[in-house]
Amino acid sequence: MNEKQPLFKGIKIGSRNAVNRIALNAMECNDADKEGNPTERTYKRYRRAFEGNAGVIFLEAISVIDESRGRLNQLIGSRANQKALTDFIREMKKVNDKPLLFIQLTHAGELSDPDFSRRVCVKPLPGLGGDLLTEGEVEEIIGHFVLSAKVAHDAGADGVDVKLCHGYLGSQFLRPYNDRKWKYGGPWENRARFAYEIYERIAREINDPDFIVGSKISLWEGFPGGMGTAGAGTPVMDLTEPLELVKGLEERGGKFILQSAGSPSITLALTQPDRDIPDYAYLHMTFQKAVNKAARPETAVIGSAYSVFRNGKNKFLAVNRDECSLVYWGNKNIRDGVCDMIAIGRQSLADSLLPAKLESGKENEINWCTTCDNCIEFLIRQQPVGCATYDREYTEALKEIRRKEGRLTEKHT
Repeated sequence: MNEKQPLFKGIKIGSRNAVNRIALNAMECNDADKEGNPTERTYKRYRRAFEGNAGVIFLEAISVIDESRGRLNQLIGSRANQKALTDFIREMKKVNDKPLLFIQLTHAGELSDPDFSRRVCVKPLPGLGGDLLTEGEVEEIIGHFVLSAKVAHDAGADGVDVKLCHGYLGSQFLRPYNDRKWKYGGPWENRARFAYEIYERIAREINDPDFIVGSKISLWEGFPGGMGTAGAGTPVMDLTEPLELVKGLEERGGKFILQSAGSPSITLALTQPDRDIPDYAYLHMTFQKAVNKAARPETAVIGSAYSVFRNGKNKFLAVNRDECSLVYWGNKNIRDGVCDMIAIGRQSLADSLLPAKLESGKENEINWCTTCDNCIEFLIRQQPVGCATYDREYTEALKEIRRKEGRLTEKHT
């Protein structure tokens, strides 16, 4: 592949340099040990990811606390996990020291699984709910985010992604639905307080200009009162607050924004467009353009929802096949100022070597994601996650779990 194509031009993120403009999204793969440390399965996945030479690799949603988790076998970012995380990062950097490694930090909130975890909430959402958080508990959780950022820093990560998307706790505060009368609800300045205080404390307590901080954000969650809506009781889109959030994070040291949308527990097809009706992918481009217009020129805007385009063999209509691929839209959107980078999620499970294969002219060797969403089925079933299309281990695992438990009746995380 021609190195002059936009996807393979380097980009500066804060004081760091990414060698290309392809990022691997944080994909929760639920294969940590019982203490929340990486296992050999985790090592295997990320060795391959680093071999793929993406510009940025986001390490899957590490929980800042053991008490409230969405995944049974989730990585955890406490001081007790620091040695294991340090060893892991050292090993990955030996594989390839070029990719930037950003660790995504999260708290599941109302998405915590009550079978093994404490479900908590900002304001009870129909169908979810949980123990109502107090202001004191929120302050403790902020402290956990800051501590996990310190753990990431000390373990050798290049930065962190403070997760503000996909229905997890960070986004639960931001929603207009959070009209509860308390320090963290009601007016926008209160709902943004949680995110802003985390950023302010990370900047103050870590105080390392080379440690990059940014966030993945759901611009519009697609249900009444969700992020990016005009009010607590309407799904009507209004991006005023999400774009205000972008500016507020920048003011507090944010160096990148990873655009997303939806909440997989509620609006899954908005988060990751469905292969049979993939058109939400175009909406993501609209969100990317809005963020890029609002953000400072030096802020790296990373776009999502590209996996569904594949190699042009997809179900988009009214397009020429050679103008409807992941590579085509990635290059075009970077060239046109829609975004600065692209991130791949499901495609990274199918073939995390994609960046290296593209750059070396081996596009015909790429295992293109079929967007079958079997990887999501593993996550829903609290099983280790992998690609059942291209990895025989996961093909057999999926057959076995369906034999034991039957097929899914609902598809949401």
